[in-house]
Amino acid sequence: MKKGFCVLYLTVIGMLCVGVAHAHFGMVIPSDAMVMEADKRAVHLTLSFSHPFEMIGMDMAKPKVFGVMTHGQKEDLLDALKETRVMDRLAWETDYRIKRPGVYKFYMQPTPYWEPAEDCFIIHHTQAVVTAFGDDEGWDRELGLETEIVPLAKPFAQYAGNVFQGIVKLNGKPVPYAEVEVEYFNQDKTAQAPTDYMITQTVKADADGVFSYAAPKAGWWGFAALNTADYAMQRDGEDKDVELGAVIWVQFHEWQAR
Repeated sequence: MKKGFCVLYLTVIGMLCVGVAHAHFGMVIPSDAMVMEADKRAVHLTLSFSHPFEMIGMDMAKPKVFGVMTHGQKEDLLDALKETRVMDRLAWETDYRIKRPGVYKFYMQPTPYWEPAEDCFIIHHTQAVVTAFGDDEGWDRELGLETEIVPLAKPFAQYAGNVFQGIVKLNGKPVPYAEVEVEYFNQDKTAQAPTDYMITQTVKADADGVFSYAAPKAGWWGFAALNTADYAMQRDGEDKDVELGAVIWVQFHEWQAR
């Protein structure tokens, strides 16, 4: 009896030591979100899957879909991807040449990722938006993804402290009270969270699927709205749930005043 109690006690303590479960994020990070006349015409894009605040990466198989939409037209960029390493894990990269003014919406559908800890597959439909040469029309245009965050504020040209808003959509319809996880891309590893609870911020959308968040620090912030698909995928002959993530990455800048 005493031995059994000790085993139970150690099990509980072990579970507590694991800490708060932190979020996965599909990532599409461009080298520049606002291309100006004096800037390089090529944007470097890095695609990965990670815990961005903790800078813990995961291997990501080649995406199923990768493309860009501009002026209402989509272009397939999948064949342009090359293998790279992000956070010492398999990731993908490419350079895209900006040829004319406009808003360029880069989007990725990854190969389904099996997560044993959650006993489900994860598919994060991820996007990032680049604007070029003074044309900022169409930043709120929908991509038509299985699930996506449609921005209600420009997903570029944001100051740290600005409120970013978006509508969470699944199969083209708003998701009432959707839960949205928010995390900072801690590239230089200088940001520290007071507790593990602060690593991933969580907000809920309203009845119309609209959420709001004010980023406290300049840099790239990821917003991931998670829902369970109405279909399953097979794993070892068993049906498994599919976590559908609608992810958008937004860059915030420091306010500069004389």
